[in-house]
Amino acid sequence: MMAYSEDHIALAAEYALGTLNADERAQVESLMSIDKDFTAIVEAWQHRLGVLNQMVGSVEPRPEVWEKIRTAAGLSEPQAPLVLPETSQRTNATSEAVAPTAAPDNSNIIQLATKMRRWRSIATLATAIAAALVAMLAVGAHQPDLLPDAIRPKPRTQLVEVKTPSAPAPAQYVAVLQKDGGSPAFILTVDGATKNFTVRKVGAQPEPGKSYELWIVSDKLQRPRSLGVIGSNDFTVRPLLSAYDPEVVNQATYAVTVEPEGGSPTGVATGPIVFTGKLVETVPSAAAKSR
Repeated sequence: MMAYSEDHIALAAEYALGTLNADERAQVESLMSIDKDFTAIVEAWQHRLGVLNQMVGSVEPRPEVWEKIRTAAGLSEPQAPLVLPETSQRTNATSEAVAPTAAPDNSNIIQLATKMRRWRSIATLATAIAAALVAMLAVGAHQPDLLPDAIRPKPRTQLVEVKTPSAPAPAQYVAVLQKDGGSPAFILTVDGATKNFTVRKVGAQPEPGKSYELWIVSDKLQRPRSLGVIGSNDFTVRPLLSAYDPEVVNQATYAVTVEPEGGSPTGVATGPIVFTGKLVETVPSAAAKSR
């Protein structure tokens, strides 16, 4: 692509803007017919200015506007012919007779006037483009639906991570199930929030054909209630304490009896109580910590 001067670029912009006279437009169109690159420059200006044309509707000026323009230009009445004083005419005639002067060369003045008019057009065009861009930014920020689809800003989606505060840690309770202060046989752990409990086998020895069964004993219950058979594994997890009030769970005595294999068949303890213990709070709740 050949390099074009600023005059060529200004000429293309004025052609797209429609400010050239008939001779200049013919010159541009002739250049476009033989130069594809210059045609691309003209079409680029037409594309830029076409967007501005979409944003501005046509407005027909009122008749009184034309009258004001004619009056301001001195065209409201026929202009009287200019009459020179007789002395001036005689002086001019004498001057012409004595020393005729050569016709001045106005070519440089005409070229300078043409360039000045062209640069004024470019300045006006740049001001119009800047004002249109400001208007487009304002409309795009507040009322984007008014813009054409080609220049309407695309909606942006922003992902916001919302972190929910973690739930306060519940209290934890532990009971050491043993016999007469001896070595621990089982360790009972109760979760204060879910009331699920875990029995950890520590020192209890299995008895052939028998099962260990856990019971909750409280004066607020009519009789001891079974919490199920303690399994043969190291850990036994059960959710049965959720059926009892927290006060009963925290203040009850937990006992282990020896029952037939599989547990008491009647729901009532049949074997001897071999281990007992009470819950103590090992991890306080969040409310207790704040107090």
